[in-house]
Amino acid sequence: MHTPLDDAEIAQLRTLLEVEAIRQLHIDYSMAMDERDFDKLALFFADDVLCEYGPYGSWSGKETVLENYRKTFTGDLAPPFTSQHINTNHTVELLSPTLAKGRCYLLDVATHVAPDENPLLWFALYDEEYRKERGRWVFTRTSLQFFWPQRHVTTSFDAVEEHDI
Repeated sequence: MHTPLDDAEIAQLRTLLEVEAIRQLHIDYSMAMDERDFDKLALFFADDVLCEYGPYGSWSGKETVLENYRKTFTGDLAPPFTSQHINTNHTVELLSPTLAKGRCYLLDVATHVAPDENPLLWFALYDEEYRKERGRWVFTRTSLQFFWPQRHVTTSFDAVEEHDI
């Protein structure tokens, strides 16, 4: 025998569905990046997106972001899956029905290096904002906080980090 869901449980399920949709956005983004599918990658960004990528610079607007991705993944990094963006520990907080923020860890590895070379490129953290547009979630801001092998964090992240300790 099954008990019908009450209103609170239905609301909780709706929240979980939205959170999972945002997590799937990030998975799809990483997969498209690793596949070097820039046309697909374009689907995941708002037109007014801001990408703050430490040593790679700050990129404003979808077209600039895509142009810079194309410039970044050249040479040894041009073929699909020569680098892999492994994400974990993704937290998402819904701020409204159409706005959310989240964070997840990035382990960035190179798969084109020799077996005796270190494949680790970066340990980092995505600090992100999302917006629901036309029924789907997109990135409006993604700020990569790099921790290793060099530290590149934004001033605002340092302030949060000191406050949280």
